[in-house]
Amino acid sequence: MNETIICAVGNVATQPVYRELTTGPSARFRLAVTSRYLDRGKNEWTDGHTNFFTVWANRQLATNAAASLNVGDPVVVQGRLKVRSDVREGQSWTSADIDALAIGHDLARGTSAFRRATRPEAGTTGNIGAPGTATSPPRPEPDWETPPADTVDVGDAPAQQAQEPMAVT
Repeated sequence: MNETIICAVGNVATQPVYRELTTGPSARFRLAVTSRYLDRGKNEWTDGHTNFFTVWANRQLATNAAASLNVGDPVVVQGRLKVRSDVREGQSWTSADIDALAIGHDLARGTSAFRRATRPEAGTTGNIGAPGTATSPPRPEPDWETPPADTVDVGDAPAQQAQEPMAVT
């Protein structure tokens, strides 16, 4: 289990590419991560070096990423870092990939509307949210909120009143 798990905050640099493989759905996109620093001489924030990562998503994460992400979206990606080096035709290159475990919009830089993905019904092969596939009608969200105080049955609630001390004789 000697893996390097990282969390990268940046912007989607390329439109996610979605593929149906024999092993299941897969999606990839490039992530641009630019450091910023305060230039004390100019007293302003300045962009530093930009690192680019290829983010790979599989299974349901791939389906949801392809349906949710667009170029320029601010995102947070958590996953396994994989750095590869190779020499081809006399040229050496290095690639930094992230095998994503979780991807989400960066809510520090904007808002997002979450929609719960529904699973395909038995007998269908389409993936929910994948380009060119049908989706099931959304199910209602459960009622998680506490009912207003005037509708709570106080007969079952423990007594909250202060009791008078008993007199000792």
